[in-house]
Amino acid sequence: MAFFTNSAVNRLNLHYGIHAIALTGGGAFFSAYLLKAGLSLPWTLFTFAIILAGRFAIRPILILLAARWGVRRLVVAGTLLSSVQYTLLVQVHGLGAALFALCLMSSLADTLYWPTYHAYFAFVGDHEQRGQQIGAREAIAAIIGVISPLVTGWLLVRYGAPVAFYLTACVVALAALPLVGVVDMSFPARAPGAFRAAIPGVLLFMTDGWVAAGYVFVWQVALFLSLGENFLAFGGALAVAAVVGAVSGMVLGRHIDAGHGRRAVFVAYGVIALIIVIRALALKNPVLAVVANALGALGGCLYVPTMMTAIYNQAKRAPCTLRFHIAAEAGWDLGGATGLSVSALLVWLGFPLYVCVLISLFGVAAGFVLLQRYYGNNPGLAIDTGAPPIENQMGPP
Repeated sequence: MAFFTNSAVNRLNLHYGIHAIALTGGGAFFSAYLLKAGLSLPWTLFTFAIILAGRFAIRPILILLAARWGVRRLVVAGTLLSSVQYTLLVQVHGLGAALFALCLMSSLADTLYWPTYHAYFAFVGDHEQRGQQIGAREAIAAIIGVISPLVTGWLLVRYGAPVAFYLTACVVALAALPLVGVVDMSFPARAPGAFRAAIPGVLLFMTDGWVAAGYVFVWQVALFLSLGENFLAFGGALAVAAVVGAVSGMVLGRHIDAGHGRRAVFVAYGVIALIIVIRALALKNPVLAVVANALGALGGCLYVPTMMTAIYNQAKRAPCTLRFHIAAEAGWDLGGATGLSVSALLVWLGFPLYVCVLISLFGVAAGFVLLQRYYGNNPGLAIDTGAPPIENQMGPP
């Protein structure tokens, strides 16, 4: 497995694997707990819209922070701040100051973490093995996701929210350890045309944010409600999905690297569209809802490498990888916040949840068109082979 020879990518994947313990554990119960904590369904959805809008507003300061402290330190800082949000989550009891503090901390932590992590991964990764490196990362997360939701659900029922979420916070903090000693990513102090070069990534991430609004955020709430608001049943459904994801994690990554990007888009986006329809039909049937959730894990193993291969390769070719991801992540925030706001409004107006799940199809259609164009401009390849000269990536440490 030649794609394991990149030690920096291996360290980042180890970091991501530890972080995934929290993301598939306490993180997966985030919306479910907000419902249990007294928030209405529209306010639960709107809370996530507020967090994404806050990320969008904070994002412009990242370049200044990265120039002062370095990209690796920002990934570490974002990881540590992400742990704090779980300690704030247990303080939420309906609308109030605790919810406001949670939204603010979540926005800050996510803003520091996700763009810098993606830029870091794009910078140290290899064009010719990009799909498999992403597939390995997602497979690690899928395997971990078999156990984490079961343990978190049991902890919530047996010991309560403080124990479950404080343990989650400790795990997130530990995820910073593999990043110690990894080479830092440099970036140019000035990068003319950097944000213009990021436009394709911004548009693609906008579609993904819109998809996530219904496919991820609304669906997690709908699944929890379909299972009778039972934490253990919810954790079991997530574990079943993780098993499906674990056995299919790296298949499509190799398919992309072999030069079948356009075919992968047809498969991945077709499967995601089908799963969205199945999820919309499954909301009142607990058994079908569990099956639909499991299918989502398979869909993610197809969808994520197909989209992120294009994103990471465009980022590494851009005048500045970091600026590319800052702009692209802003597009994700805008798409996600808009989709969640629309969903919250629809629920408040009395529309059923399946309508909010189905609106993700608009994002699927738009993303399909954009990725077909990207892979079509690279005939016979799923990757870009012309990375920019290394001096274009150099700058403040």
